[in-house]
Amino acid sequence: MNRIEIEYCTQCRWLLRAAWVAQELLTTFADELDEVALRPGRGGVFRVSLGGEVLADRAADGGFPELPALKQAIRDRVAPGRDLGHTDRKA
Repeated sequence: MNRIEIEYCTQCRWLLRAAWVAQELLTTFADELDEVALRPGRGGVFRVSLGGEVLADRAADGGFPELPALKQAIRDRVAPGRDLGHTDRKA
């Protein structure tokens, strides 16, 4: 089961950011993801996990995840070899 979990800080009011990331992932991986869950947290947390594997952690990474990099990390795990279009193109 390909389940994404986005844990976000309610104190920081990051629900909208978490919902936006969820929307982007569901749009990009409509056929590959079974679920995207939003999990309320506290203490400045913003963490994205796939099947328990942490792919992005705001505290550890020094900032919010860049969406193209997050999509590439997910693609590499759920649909290796799939072209992500402009997300895969270098500037």
